[in-house]
Amino acid sequence: MVEDEVIAQQLEALLTPAITNQENYYRKLGLRDRILNLPLMMAAVLTILWRDVAGVRELTRVLAREGFLWCNPTQVSQQAISQRFLTFPSSLFEKVFKDLLPSLRTAWPSRNQRPLPESIQFTYQSLRRFG
Repeated sequence: MVEDEVIAQQLEALLTPAITNQENYYRKLGLRDRILNLPLMMAAVLTILWRDVAGVRELTRVLAREGFLWCNPTQVSQQAISQRFLTFPSSLFEKVFKDLLPSLRTAWPSRNQRPLPESIQFTYQSLRRFG
């Protein structure tokens, strides 16, 4: 879906600087740069939320089949992902989010200036006829 690709590109552009800013903290915590690193784990959490993935088993299938947002398809075990979620420091997610806040605050006022997707325009016009 084209809209999904556009959203994935926007998320990547928004998150990449914030994730990069946390690489030193990532190493400071003693975390090694392995397959299930900060960028992939961030993409995994966003994929769970955005695509409403039911659990780790389905998440493992999605990663192997399609990849997550900016991450290429990768074969890892369900146990590896489960274990990584249990041990991955939540402070990393918090720091990435806090890095994003200034960008989000700046972009917030301009949200109504961008064009609505065609699907939303169609639905909006259809509902206006009933209202």
